[in-house]
Amino acid sequence: MEHLNKPLPKMQALLLGLQHVLAMYAGSILVPLLVGTALHFSPKQLAYLISVDIFCTGIATLLQLKKTPLTGIALPVVLGSSIQAVSPLINIGTNLGWGAMYGATIVAGLFVFVIAGSFARLRAFFPPVVTGSLITVIGLSLIPVALQNWGGGNQKAADFGAWQPLLIGLVTIVITLCLMKVATGFLKAIAVLVGIVLGTLFAALLGQVSLTPVSQASWFHLPQPFFLGTPTFSWSASLTMIVIVLTAMVEATGVYFALADLTGQTLSKADLARGYRAEGLAVMLSGLFNTFPYSTFSQNVAVVRLSGVKSKQPIYYAACLLMLLGLLPKFGALATVIPAAVLGGAMMVMFSTIAIQGIQILGKVDLNQQGQLLTAALSIGAGLGIGAVPQLLQELPNTLQLIMTNGVVMTTIVAVILNLLLTGWPKKA
Repeated sequence: MEHLNKPLPKMQALLLGLQHVLAMYAGSILVPLLVGTALHFSPKQLAYLISVDIFCTGIATLLQLKKTPLTGIALPVVLGSSIQAVSPLINIGTNLGWGAMYGATIVAGLFVFVIAGSFARLRAFFPPVVTGSLITVIGLSLIPVALQNWGGGNQKAADFGAWQPLLIGLVTIVITLCLMKVATGFLKAIAVLVGIVLGTLFAALLGQVSLTPVSQASWFHLPQPFFLGTPTFSWSASLTMIVIVLTAMVEATGVYFALADLTGQTLSKADLARGYRAEGLAVMLSGLFNTFPYSTFSQNVAVVRLSGVKSKQPIYYAACLLMLLGLLPKFGALATVIPAAVLGGAMMVMFSTIAIQGIQILGKVDLNQQGQLLTAALSIGAGLGIGAVPQLLQELPNTLQLIMTNGVVMTTIVAVILNLLLTGWPKKA
């Protein structure tokens, strides 16, 4: 792997940054698409929402990259819209109005910023048996997302699973794997990006690519605070969004540890606190510009792992690209023409490697100790199980369901509790 501080040639860093952008782009614009469509945003409002969302993800990513006295995890992280927020946002927007969504988001971001130091003190409760289980479930829980995209993106569509998307996804995977096997140096590092580009070209030959979104998009759009609505404040909406951002903090913790493991760094409580505060600022920013809460994207861990480049330099380029795409919707629309099947094929390669990283961490744990073995086994089982059958907890209050039906959060809760019960209270807690 590349040394953390070894500068890359600018063009190489730019292409690596583009690879990061494409890895998170579909997942990030999915949230504004789902929420905006459900709340009946006009085409103009939806176009603004997507553009400003991408622009703000670039700013949010920059907040994490640079370590300051208060903010910044200083790891190669990329932030995007949090998918956990979709259902609560639709509910708040429908019942209390759009302003209540943004007011609740600002309150939730402020809450994260304030409690960051206290939350970081939980570091001792995340030994390798917990983080390994957590990272394993992060990877495995993302695989259904990859499969859904591979099949065409919409399971309810009549052509879902047709031969065209299946073939396109397979070709993307084969190209990516071949490059990773036979290529060397920089070409190997951008194998995922090349796979996406060549997969898209193959899809175009099959007539599966439309440039209509590019022709319809405007050339320039400047983000404006409160463009869609002035924030209003509701206790119930605020509490709901606080639950969502707490869930995102738990997931972010797993991503931080995964990247720290990849880059050979040891995270302190202060490091974690700076990371949480940066996310809190990003969430507040999303409320001010009428987008939706941001969190650290686990997808990009796989990009770091597969490329072998663990420098932050490509992430700076990725952040700048995101801001540029947000300001120039026509260029941003180019990324939307990539077929879902191409992204699904690339995701299969990326997400599977995240799970393997978690297994590698567990490989360093003494699983001959029954406490460690049971902690890993039951926490992974609980996380994957509840992700597959969330109806198991349908009798719980809605707020608890938001927390407990998230597979990553369930893994964290079970792993931390079992580790305490079976191996004892951490000495450094």
